[in-house]
Amino acid sequence: MQVFKNEVLRFPRLDTVLMIEKALMDAGGDYSVRELWKKLPKQVMWQTYMATLDYLEYSGKILIDTEKHPIWIWAPKEVKELKKKGLVVR
Repeated sequence: MQVFKNEVLRFPRLDTVLMIEKALMDAGGDYSVRELWKKLPKQVMWQTYMATLDYLEYSGKILIDTEKHPIWIWAPKEVKELKKKGLVVR
């Protein structure tokens, strides 16, 4: 999933990105991309939603599995704890 700048008509606002991030964290990978979109607390245009998912996937915050379920993988607190225990990050 990669939307290129010249294909995006509407870019998401920060509050939209944060709303989608929270929905992804709360969902725990239980919903498909489309199901999650329908469960958002506020309506978001499909293209804006997909652009947000592309950004989150590119930034390493989510993965989308083979069944099209977006899964939140970003865990900075856990990484910080692992670093304290000696994890070497390059």
